[in-house]
Amino acid sequence: MTGTATLAEIAREAGVSTPTVSKVLNGRADVAPATRERIEELLRRHGYRRRRSSTQASPLLELVFHELESAWAMEVIRGVENVVREEGLSVVLSESSGRLSLGQSWMDGVLARRPMGVVLVLSGLDRAQQEQLASRDIPFVVMDPAGDPGQDVPAVGATNWHGGLAATRHLLELGHRRIGVISGPARMMCSRARTDGYRAALETAGIAYDPGLVREGDFHHEAGHVAGLELLRLPERPTAVFTGNDLQALGLYEAAREIGLRIPEDLSVVGFDDLPLARWVGPPLTTVRQPLTEMAEVATRMVLDLARGRKPSTLRVDLATSLVERSSTMRPRAAGR
Repeated sequence: MTGTATLAEIAREAGVSTPTVSKVLNGRADVAPATRERIEELLRRHGYRRRRSSTQASPLLELVFHELESAWAMEVIRGVENVVREEGLSVVLSESSGRLSLGQSWMDGVLARRPMGVVLVLSGLDRAQQEQLASRDIPFVVMDPAGDPGQDVPAVGATNWHGGLAATRHLLELGHRRIGVISGPARMMCSRARTDGYRAALETAGIAYDPGLVREGDFHHEAGHVAGLELLRLPERPTAVFTGNDLQALGLYEAAREIGLRIPEDLSVVGFDDLPLARWVGPPLTTVRQPLTEMAEVATRMVLDLARGRKPSTLRVDLATSLVERSSTMRPRAAGR
C-alpha cells in the first residue's frame, strides 16, 4: 500500500468497516480503544491526509491554554478575537488544567469539532497527536512554547532572553549590584531564557552569578510572595529583584510590605509581561513588555493561512520585547550617596 491509501484500504488492513475508520477520523467516541489505536497507527504509517473541502471545516478556531485563570490569558484571548472577528469565525476555548501536554479526550473533541485550526498556548503536542491533526488536515500553531516545539512546528514567541537582559541591565545601570531573580518554572523554555538573559547581563558587567539570589517560581502571585520573603530575609538581602512575570512581582510587593520595605526606596522591582495591572499597582511596575496580544494575532493569522493552503515564509516568529520604565525602580541608597 502507498501513502495515498484510501479509507477502504485502511479499513481492510485494520480488519474493520470503512464507516469505523470514518468514525475514528471524525473523533467519534463509539470505537473501542484498541481498534482506534490500530486505525490511528495505520493512518500514520501510510501518511493519510484527508482532503479538506470548504464544507468540512467548521467556522471555528480552537484556542488551548494550560491555564485560563490569569490576566495573561485575557491578553492572548484579546489578540485571537481581534483576528477571528474580522474573519467571521468563533473561538472554542480549552484548558489542560495546568498540564503542558494534552490527553486523548481533548484530541477526540477537536476531531469531532473539525475547526479550521488550533492555537496552543504553552501546551504542546506529541508526535502522534501532531500526526492525528495532520491526517485530518487541521493545522496548528504553538504560541509561547513551553519547550522546543521542533523545527517543523509553526511557533510564535517573544525575545525572552533579550527581555531578561534588558531588565537586569536596567538595574545595573541604576547602580544595583546585588540583584535577585524569581524565575518561572525551569521546565519552561521562556523561563530559562529570561534567567539566562539575567545571568548574561551580570557576567557582562563583571558580576559573578550567585545561585543564592535565585528562586524558582511558577508564574503565580503566591510563588512571588513566598520566594520574595526568602530573598528579603537573607542576611544580605538583594537591593533589587527581577521577577519572571508581573504576577510574581505583585507577590514580591506583598512580601516587601510584610517586612516593612518600601518600593523603590528600599527595593527595586522589575517584572515581565506588562499586563494592564502593572500600570495600576502602587508604585506602577517597571517591567518588560511581552507583546502578548500581537503574538496571539500573529499565531492566529499563521494558522488561518495554513488552513487556506498558504505556507508561511517562516515557521518560527519571535516578537521583540521592550523595557517599560515606571516607578518601581531607582538607584540603591548606597549608590545615591
